[in-house]
Amino acid sequence: MNIQKYLVFIKTVELGSFTKAAETLGYSQSGISRMINDLEQEWQIPLLERGRSGVHLTSDGLKLFPYAKNICSEQEKMQMQINELHGFQSGLIRIGAFSSMAAHWLPNIIKKFKKDYPHIDYELLLSDYSEIENWIIEGRVDCGFLRLPTKSELETIFLEKDRLLVILPEGHPMSDCERFPTEALCNEPFMLSQKTMEPEIAEIITNYRIKPKVQFVTCSDYAVMSMVECGLGISILPELTLWRAPYRIIAKELDMPVCRKICIAMRDKRNLSLAAKRFLDYLKYRNISESDMG
Repeated sequence: MNIQKYLVFIKTVELGSFTKAAETLGYSQSGISRMINDLEQEWQIPLLERGRSGVHLTSDGLKLFPYAKNICSEQEKMQMQINELHGFQSGLIRIGAFSSMAAHWLPNIIKKFKKDYPHIDYELLLSDYSEIENWIIEGRVDCGFLRLPTKSELETIFLEKDRLLVILPEGHPMSDCERFPTEALCNEPFMLSQKTMEPEIAEIITNYRIKPKVQFVTCSDYAVMSMVECGLGISILPELTLWRAPYRIIAKELDMPVCRKICIAMRDKRNLSLAAKRFLDYLKYRNISESDMG
């Protein structure tokens, strides 16, 4: 039972909220609060400060938090070993992914993997490249989908190239061109998807010495596509993002093709659970193809 209390303590701190921890772990909010209170009474130490902005570690809680996290990590490793001794019948794979990967490719991969391993559970966290890298390093996820290059301390397996395509509104004067001239990116207002495309656009600017007229910046790929559809400018998005996009837009490859290299990354493959290792091996032999799209 104490292991579960430690897990509740860790999850509440990571999410900054009793409510979010309750939703994630399947408890009531009062149940989460009770377990935290139990720990505080057992240890006779206040662990969390409660406020309108959420919960935060006290100075004493900050000192104890790494130990609780280590205990849960070791318990998880022990459970993994037990699973392996029982012939790999169950397990949990924690995955970090950017939104287009999670929406258009990963679901069918997991569906196919579950046919061979039906008792594996999954935890999927969505964010940008930087936060996914940090999750892997901190052990928050077992592995994560990223673009190459990544931080040097990560192990990576290259999966696929994802073309970066210029998107134009229907009826655009250059909608009939075979490939979009790179220098023409400077001629019209540019819509930038900051969360998805900022690193790629920076590379294009550096490599081809151009400077698009960025007039709209957002964290939403869908907002970018909507703006382009309305004729407010042009943009660049990955091909994976454009699958099944419900907008009246046209995608064109650049005359000097550019792509992002998608990989799966982990901290140390040797320390992964057997379930996560099998999942990585499965990914190696599957291309990101139309047949895998949702």
